[in-house]
Amino acid sequence: MWERRKSRRPVRDKRRDLRRSHKGCDFVSGPQRIVCLTEEPTEILYALGEQHRIVGISGFTVRPAVARKEKPKVSAFTSAKIGEILKLRPDFVVGFSDIQSEIAAELIKQGVEVWISNHRSVDGILDYIRRLGALVGAAEKAHAYANELRRGLDEIETASAKLPRRPKVYFEEWDEPPITGIRWVAELIRIAGGDDVFPELSVESLAKHRILADAGEVVRRAPDVILGSWCGKKFRPDKVAARPGWDAIPAVRDGELHEIKSPLILQPGPAALTDGVRAIARIVQAWSLRHA
Repeated sequence: MWERRKSRRPVRDKRRDLRRSHKGCDFVSGPQRIVCLTEEPTEILYALGEQHRIVGISGFTVRPAVARKEKPKVSAFTSAKIGEILKLRPDFVVGFSDIQSEIAAELIKQGVEVWISNHRSVDGILDYIRRLGALVGAAEKAHAYANELRRGLDEIETASAKLPRRPKVYFEEWDEPPITGIRWVAELIRIAGGDDVFPELSVESLAKHRILADAGEVVRRAPDVILGSWCGKKFRPDKVAARPGWDAIPAVRDGELHEIKSPLILQPGPAALTDGVRAIARIVQAWSLRHA
């Protein structure tokens, strides 16, 4: 009997040591070598204090600025340096949308674990933050961060509800051919106090389904404000205003053509829910007060 009790002691000791190691700083969960193929996971991981896990980023990353100095750039949006990514020995790669499906497939063939998200709404962005946080073992921090962003949006929406007038807004994601805004953009315009003039197109997830076959439809819908965010190039209000027949649009007549920098609004991440929506809100509020 004594021998049996004695034989169990080492087992109990090992279990106690294991519990202690889990409570200490040496136990780390989640992937440790992450490659981010787009900007939003990089911005989120930095916001959560988990940037030490990132070993590679997208060349289009501008937020946070320090990431460009600290992390190697290994991808664009539709292409990636597969060989350079593999040299980084990633245990997790994060990308976005069907546009990166070929990159994802090549990495999966090489045995790399890949997560491609496909969120297209404000709620989808908030849920994405929570899911990414959970995947890296930072669920509580991610949940708190998402709630903080939600509160910021609620404050903007509450303020915009008090505006005397709501402008009709045309958002242009690309100019040749004209492409209207995606769902999260339309939702942020509404939160900021405006109304997207192409709500039926905003629900289309693919850009090719948001192409305006007839640019004259913008003239007919008569937006009060035009917002441009041409991905990868500077918005040209003069070029937009010179389009045939567009001089009849209230926004063109009143000089209400404004650029929203693409890194602030076209990435489905924290930037759009903070600086992006605030930029829209400033334009909408100024218009509303002038037309009260």
